[in-house]
Order: sequence, then structure tokens, then C-alpha cells
Amino acid sequence: MGDFKGFPSEFFDFFRELSENNDKSWFMENKARYEAEIVTPILAFIQEMGTRLRKISPHFVADPRKSGGSMFRIYRDVRFGKDKRPYKENAGCHFRHENGKDAHAPGFYVHLAPDEVFYGGGIWLPQGEALKKIRTAIAANANEWRRVIKNSRFAGHFDGIRGEQLTRPPRGFAEDLPHIDDIKRKSFFAIREGTVRRASTAAFADEVTDAFKASRPLMRFLCRALDQPF
Repeated sequence: MGDFKGFPSEFFDFFRELSENNDKSWFMENKARYEAEIVTPILAFIQEMGTRLRKISPHFVADPRKSGGSMFRIYRDVRFGKDKRPYKENAGCHFRHENGKDAHAPGFYVHLAPDEVFYGGGIWLPQGEALKKIRTAIAANANEWRRVIKNSRFAGHFDGIRGEQLTRPPRGFAEDLPHIDDIKRKSFFAIREGTVRRASTAAFADEVTDAFKASRPLMRFLCRALDQPF
């Protein structure tokens, strides 16, 4: 269904070489390789996922543009950190909610690197009011949240909810609340580990689609908590 045939060995080789030559001069010398070996298969994958996503939820977007779409930029933001490497040594795409403006919105995610492949759904570091809404929804709907994490298909694909946690309950939330460990989280996502070998085949799109489908209970809960359609 479409032009996606898997991510070829050259895709992962590029990032192995980049990790040893992470500077502007090497990247510019290999810009044509980047376009052919990274951008082209990523955009084919995003295109492939468009119809599949609409069957999971019509409110998540697969945008196969080179810039401003679902593909993450390869350029790192080095302004505030000690790590000044200019380029990411992995590829990724984020299928975010139609009403989301950035990576902090609910979405589905795929990460591809020579030593790490994973995919799933959730929300990463929601800000301010959004984070409070999710925590409040978990506290106020404990049984519903339990149904999310105990859903048989969800539990069969994922090892629970992930996301960095506070050491103590956030202000306004009691220590003895059900699901307090999840309420402490700063992100809420479910991830399934993949392999480079599988990512190199056309069947990878099927695996990712199955995981996205399995994450629906979580995605539906997050959207409802944020007053967004699912």
C-alpha cells in the first residue's frame, strides 16, 4: 500500500557515520545522501501512515512535507546545552493531534537509530494547564485510568505508562490517591521496542500500526482530559 519498502541499510549507515563526523562540513558534503537515504524513506513512511492513521483516529495528522510536517528536523537546538553537536543522530516522526502546535501535544511517535528503534503514543512534557488537566483527570477518573492501563491489548503491546516522575506528589494531589505514581509523571506515553531488522522491511508499517491501535485507550483518555476530540 504505497511506496514504503522499509528503511534500507543505507538509512542506518548514514547515522552511524554521522555519529563519528557530527559537524557541518561533513554534513554538507553528504547533504545529497541525507536527502536520498534519510528524507526520501521517511517521507514515504509518513505517506504510508496517513491512511492508516485516519482509521485509528481522524484527528491525528501524517504530514509528508520536508519542513513543518511530521518529520522531525535533523538540526539540534544547541543554544542552552553543553552538547554542541549540530545534528541529531537519529530520525523521528511525530503524528500529532490536529489541534496541537508542537511536540508537546498528544501524538504518535516513531524513533529510528542504528542502536534503537521504538514507537508508540502519548504526550511528552505537556506544559502548565495541560499537565494539570491530565493529572486531574487521572485523579478524578481512577477507574477509567485503571481500564486504560489494564486493557488487554494495551498491556499486551506495552510495559505500562512511561514518563519521568516527580519525587513527591504535585501540589494539590494527596499521596494516597489511586495511581499516584502516574499522577507524578511529567510525561505520559506508551512505547514498544522494535528492531533495525524489522524496520528495514515494508512490514514495519504494519507493526507500527498495530502498536498505534493498541495505544488507543491511552490516546483517547489524554484527548478527553485536554478537551480534544479523538
